[in-house]
Amino acid sequence: MESTQPIDQRPVATAPIAAAPAEGLVPRSPAPSYGVMRAIVQDAYGSTDVLRLDEIARPAIAANEVLVEVRAAGLDRGTWHFMTGKPYVMRLVVGLRKPRNAVAGIDVAGTVVAIGADVTRFSVGDDVFGITRGAFAEFAAAREDKLAHKPANLTFAQAAVVPVSALTALQGLRDTGRVQAGEHVLIVGASGGVGTYAVQLAKAFGAEVTVVELLDRITPNMDALADRGALFETAVAASDLASHRPTPPTLCPWPRPAW
Repeated sequence: MESTQPIDQRPVATAPIAAAPAEGLVPRSPAPSYGVMRAIVQDAYGSTDVLRLDEIARPAIAANEVLVEVRAAGLDRGTWHFMTGKPYVMRLVVGLRKPRNAVAGIDVAGTVVAIGADVTRFSVGDDVFGITRGAFAEFAAAREDKLAHKPANLTFAQAAVVPVSALTALQGLRDTGRVQAGEHVLIVGASGGVGTYAVQLAKAFGAEVTVVELLDRITPNMDALADRGALFETAVAASDLASHRPTPPTLCPWPRPAW
């Protein structure tokens, strides 16, 4: 199950040490410590029992990356996939017996504290949000093209739950489905992480929306979605779908995951 609840991480003050920054880094002033940090790590695939709090080295960044001081991290289904290593075929990419990247977490929001030599869109001190590998830590390295400036009207916690789920919904509706105003969109699983954003985006595109979801899941979320500007034209129990005959919907193929 996808979650739209962030894991809020309080920034931890650290004293700078004498170690010199790696080549290509432009540190803030005063320079951040290039020592250790706290992180949620895993040495094997499995349930949440494989996760533990540990102290590890801060990540080095490449020329096209920035170092983010993490203020909040979000949870999505991708985090579960990386933790469990399922489906098994993904282990060919992320590590056969254990994750190549030991730090959990994909969605991140925080403040840039160092930039690579080729970075042009961000400066030290910028508040950003986006996708990384290793968000459950005090610091995370992220590619420049995987980040955006955090809107001033969003808290770090709010921004941290947006990246993967919202980008997946946006890719499906705008890029793959090419949804236009007046079209009818069928959204299956509208109360999940991706579905929550898909409903709002489809409405923003001017589409009519029919949602399919278990009534015991969707009923508690109706008011929350309405507060965010999302409206449901129809809520249909799965058992009643055969007798429900709206205008033919636009079916959007599932896009490649945003991460």
